[in-house]
Amino acid sequence: MMHHKKIPLIIILGPTAVGKSELAIELAQELGFEIVNADSMQIYHGMDIGSAKPSLKERSLVTHHLIDIKNPDEEFSAAQFKEEARNSIVSLAQEGKRALVVGGTGFYIRALTKGLFPAPGADMKLRREFKKKEKSQGKWYLYKELEKADPEAALRIHPNDTFRIIRALEVFYLTGKPISQQQKKHQFKHSYFNLLKIGIMRDRKEIYTRIEQRVDKMINDGLVDEVKHLLKRGYSPTIKPFQSLGYKQILSYLQGDVSLDEAVKLIKRNTKRYGKRQLTWFRKDSEIRWFILPTQSIKIVEAIKKFLKI
Repeated sequence: MMHHKKIPLIIILGPTAVGKSELAIELAQELGFEIVNADSMQIYHGMDIGSAKPSLKERSLVTHHLIDIKNPDEEFSAAQFKEEARNSIVSLAQEGKRALVVGGTGFYIRALTKGLFPAPGADMKLRREFKKKEKSQGKWYLYKELEKADPEAALRIHPNDTFRIIRALEVFYLTGKPISQQQKKHQFKHSYFNLLKIGIMRDRKEIYTRIEQRVDKMINDGLVDEVKHLLKRGYSPTIKPFQSLGYKQILSYLQGDVSLDEAVKLIKRNTKRYGKRQLTWFRKDSEIRWFILPTQSIKIVEAIKKFLKI
């Protein structure tokens, strides 16, 4: 690892549908970057429409890393992302190239820039017990348990995010210490990177309009067929990526629980809520420099050139 000199690294982040990918592709073409994906859904093969993955045309214009690296039923954690992303960035630096990290998965970005505490591995027996309790005691039971064990983590984790609730409870049961405490204590002493974090924002109404248009486009582009195709290939409706925005609602429609209209309404509503949660997460990070699109796009280029001294 190149310890002697920190690698300059630029990260483009912001809420869903704000325009990160388009901006990143423009910046990459203008300033000679390769893009490293930091979106937890775009890593999966075959989940293209629902994850708003850059198109093949866009990927032919600029080299993208960490897209389509896993099958939907394969495990992929923030720790794996940290390793893979860091390896890509370091390899590019060694070739004299620049990486531009782009995405809205705040936890991935934090793992890459701040590190993760050395957490205990998964305990399948414990996880099965939690699942059983959730089934017998109801949906809110585990979240209430988390509120008791680790109130700080409970504030950060959405009550519907069973995967992360179980993980936080698992860490608490295995170590006797709240996950939030352990995450705070463990920060990289020496970062590998000299960072410029660029947050992009738009007027809230404009973001909501963009979300509505994007969801309509996903439906027109064949999101329903994409989900059908994945099921046909043998992927179980219970795999983790199917619990994510868009896919979950289309699955409900295909299983006859809601109409397509209702599914589309739910995707739009939940995407707006997700955007709010992303902003709450990012606003805690004082290192982020915020810019408003479309008016400040020139300022973003200026900030990057100044940072890279080009």
